[in-house]
Amino acid sequence: MGKLVIDGNSVYEIDEECLRRRETQEKQQREKSQEYTSVEIMSYKKQK
Repeated sequence: MGKLVIDGNSVYEIDEECLRRRETQEKQQREKSQEYTSVEIMSYKKQK
């Protein structure tokens, strides 16, 4: 069961498993982006 959020007359359920999957995917994308940036910097330094 997820977390319940009460906002006035509205009630929302947070799917914690889905949230964890999304956070994991975002972390992997950030790491991949950092790898490409490191490679680009190394390539740039070699060109000089």
